[in-house]
Amino acid sequence: MSFSFAAKFAVLSLFIGSILFVHLRGKARLPVLRQFVNHSALFAPYNTLMYLFSGVPSKPYLDRSKFPELDVLRDNWETIRDEAMHLFDEGYIRAAEKNNDAGFGSFFKKGWKRFYLKWYDKPLPSAAALCPKTVELVSAIPNVKGAMFALLPGGSHLNPHRDPFAGSLRYHLGLSTPNSDACRIFVDGEEYAWRDGEDVMFDETYVHWVKNETETTRVILFCDIERPLSSGLMTRINRWVSAQLGRATAPQNLDDERVGGINQAYAWSKRFSDSFSGVVKQWKRRNPKLYRILRPVLAVVVLVILWKWLFG
Repeated sequence: MSFSFAAKFAVLSLFIGSILFVHLRGKARLPVLRQFVNHSALFAPYNTLMYLFSGVPSKPYLDRSKFPELDVLRDNWETIRDEAMHLFDEGYIRAAEKNNDAGFGSFFKKGWKRFYLKWYDKPLPSAAALCPKTVELVSAIPNVKGAMFALLPGGSHLNPHRDPFAGSLRYHLGLSTPNSDACRIFVDGEEYAWRDGEDVMFDETYVHWVKNETETTRVILFCDIERPLSSGLMTRINRWVSAQLGRATAPQNLDDERVGGINQAYAWSKRFSDSFSGVVKQWKRRNPKLYRILRPVLAVVVLVILWKWLFG
C-alpha cells in the first residue's frame, strides 16, 4: 500500500466517519443519503472537533442562564420588539429579493423573512440607521456573531434540517408571537413554543423543524452565539474560521450593501439552475425511460471517479 493511497484512504475514512458521527448524534435524523449530500456534511470533520472541545453539554437545548451576557437582550425585549415591528410595518423584514442568501434560501419558499442586524464583523449600515437601539444592544455583546429579526407567517412551517456550522449556537428571543403551543420549534424532537419576552438557547446542528399552526405571524430576534470551547487554541481557530465564513456569507438588507462571495455564487447558481432545470424537466418528460436508465449510470460514473482517485 503506497503512502499516497494510505493518506487518501485516511482522509476519506475521516470524512465519512465524521459525517456518520454527526448523523448519529441525537434522536432525530435526516435520511442517510440526504445527510451525505447535505451541505452540513462538508463541515462534518470541523463540527466533530467543535463537539469534542465544546464547553457546553451535547444536548438539544442549553441552559440559557449559563450565558448571562444575553440577559440584556431579554430585559430590553420590548425596545427590540418596537423597532422590529416598525420594520415589519414598513416592509423591511422580507425575503432576499435577488436570491443571494445561501444560508436561508429554502426558507423563503415557506414565507420566512428576515432583516439582518449584524453579521459576524459589524452591523449592517441599514440596521444601524433603521433600528439603532437594537444594534447597540447586540453590538455590545462580543459573542453575538450574527443577529437578525426573523418572521414566520401563520399556517407555515420549516422542514427538518440541520445547520452546517457547529462553531456557534442559536438564540431566540420572542418579540411578537402567537403565544401559543401551536407555534413551536422541535430540536431533536423536543418541543419549545415561543412566548413574547422569553428566550431560548439551542444547538442548531441537531435536526430541527418549525410549525406555526396559528393564524398569527411570529417575529423573533434570532442570534448566532459563539460556542464556548474548552481549549484556548480551538477558540482562536473557531474565531478565525467564523470570521472567514462571515465575510464569505455577508448578506444585505438593501441593494447598496456588500454581499459575500458565497452568496454571490449562490445567486448565480440559482439563475443557472432555474433555467437549466426547466430544460431537464422537459427532457425528462419526453424521455422518461432514458432518464431512469441514466440515473444509475451517473451514479456508477461518480463511483468510478472516486475509485480512480483512491487507487490511481
